[in-house]
Amino acid sequence: MDSGSDAPPLTPAGRRIVDAAEELFYERGITAVGVDLIAEHSGVTKRTLYNRFGSKDNLVAAYLTERDRRWRSEVRAAVAASGSAEDAVTAPFEALRSWTSTHTRGCAFLNALAELPDPQHPGHRVAADQKRWLRGLFEALATEAGCHGPAALATRLFVLHEGAVATAPLSLGTVAAASDLARELVRAAVRG
Repeated sequence: MDSGSDAPPLTPAGRRIVDAAEELFYERGITAVGVDLIAEHSGVTKRTLYNRFGSKDNLVAAYLTERDRRWRSEVRAAVAASGSAEDAVTAPFEALRSWTSTHTRGCAFLNALAELPDPQHPGHRVAADQKRWLRGLFEALATEAGCHGPAALATRLFVLHEGAVATAPLSLGTVAAASDLARELVRAAVRG
């Protein structure tokens, strides 16, 4: 499933609200930010915010959906730029290198899952779907590359990727190390 495919286009006010929500939720945390602050930062009234999104929960889902759309686009571009099917399997790690250079508070989706434990929360569902999509992408790419045991490899790559993104804010070089290890795992799986 492609995140956000059913969402109507945002109006200019809706775009300002989502942009303000993204900045505030990502920097301060979802539960720490109220709609009053988002309305103030976006230059709209609370009424406009509620008319467009209905609730803070729906705004959280819209913020995560928009972020997911951009992340998937970056990953797809990295896959498309890969020189071979084998290189494509580790393309999400290459996308992560550039993504973490400008998103320094870790993974918005992991952060959301930690703050929104209820699986029925619309934001939780978007974050969980994003993680399932990435795991599925690893499996599809590993299958296309002819890797032995693509499902098991996909799970290993997914865990490695998630560990890298979770530890990226520590500036320990974990993203580069995870990328190197991912390439080793894929080479071994291709050889069988």
